Amino acid sequence: MKTSANILLIYTGGTIGMVKDFETGALKAFNFDELLQNIPELKLLEHSIETVSFEKPIDSSNMRPAFWLQIAEMIEERYEDYDGFVVLHGSDTMSYSASALSFMFENLSKPIIFTGSQLPIGDLRTDAKENLITSIQIAGLQRHNKPVISEVCLYFEYKLYRGNRTSKINAEHFQAFASPNYPPLVNSGVHLAVNDNALWKPNNRRKMKLHTGLNDEIALIKIFPGINRSLLEHIMAKEGLQGVILETYGSGNAPTEEWFVNLLKQTISRGVVIVNVTQCIGGSVSMGQYETSTQLKKIGVISGKDITTEAAVVKMMYLLAKDLSPKVFKTIFETSLRGEMS
Repeated sequence: MKTSANILLIYTGGTIGMVKDFETGALKAFNFDELLQNIPELKLLEHSIETVSFEKPIDSSNMRPAFWLQIAEMIEERYEDYDGFVVLHGSDTMSYSASALSFMFENLSKPIIFTGSQLPIGDLRTDAKENLITSIQIAGLQRHNKPVISEVCLYFEYKLYRGNRTSKINAEHFQAFASPNYPPLVNSGVHLAVNDNALWKPNNRRKMKLHTGLNDEIALIKIFPGINRSLLEHIMAKEGLQGVILETYGSGNAPTEEWFVNLLKQTISRGVVIVNVTQCIGGSVSMGQYETSTQLKKIGVISGKDITTEAAVVKMMYLLAKDLSPKVFKTIFETSLRGEMS
C-alpha cells in the first residue's frame, strides 16, 4: 500500500471543533488553521493534510440541503487535488449528511469520510482525536495507487460504516452510531482490518458527477397507535407536497382502517409518492407478508426495503428533483443506487 496521500479536512461545525476557554470554561469554536498546533499527533501521520472550514461553522441541528451542497461543492472544486476527504460534522445529523452526499456524488472514486465526536477536542477524555486521526488514516489508504475506500462513509469509535447505512443510536456513549443492516467496512484495532467484500466497487471508467438538485417538499410521518385522522389529512393536503415517508411498524405494517388506506390512495392518485420504511432499528420492509401491509402494496406504496429513515429522506429529495414519472420513481427508489439497501 502507498504510504502518503493528500487529504483535505473540511470543518463544518459540531462538538469536535470546540475547545474550552480556560478563563470562562465555555466551549468556543476551534481555529482549524492551527490544527497541527492543537493536535501534535497529526504531525506523526505520513499524509499531507490541508484544511478548509465553513466561514461560519454551524451546529449540525441547523443542517439543511443548502449546506450539503456547500460541502459537496468544496469537494468537487478540489476533487483532482486530493486523494481523500474528511468532513468534520456534528453527530446529530451526520447520518443524513453522509447519506445526502452519497447520492449527490455519482461514480465517486475517492473516500469522503464523515466524523465527529461526543466530547470536544480540547476535553481530557475526548474521543475526537482518535476519530479524527483514524479517519485521516483510512482516507489515505491506497492499494496499487488507488484509494481502498471509494464511497461516502462515517467513522466513529473504531468502526468505518457506509454512510447511507448509519443511524445515530446513542447521545451518551462514544459508540454513537450503528449500521444495523450492513457490516462495518473497516474495524480499527491494533491494525486497520478492511472488509474488502463489503466495499463499494466504483465504475472507474465513468467520470465523477455531482448532482446538485434536491427537492425538500416532503413529509416524514411516524405511525403510532391512535394516529389522528384530521392531522394526517391536513399533512397530506399540504400544497406542493410531493413525497411522504411513512415509518411503519415491524416489516412495514400499518393500520387497515378504511379512512387510513383511502387517504393514502387519494394522496398517491394526486401524484404524491409514498415510501414505506420500518421504524425498527434493523430489519426490512416486506409488504404483503402480513394482512396489515397487503393493502399498502395494492394501492402503490413504495417499499423502502431495509433502507434507513435518514437515507430514505435524502434519496427521496434526490429523486424528486429528477422529475420522474411515479412509475419510474418507484422502480428507481426500490433499486440500490449507492449501496443504501440490500
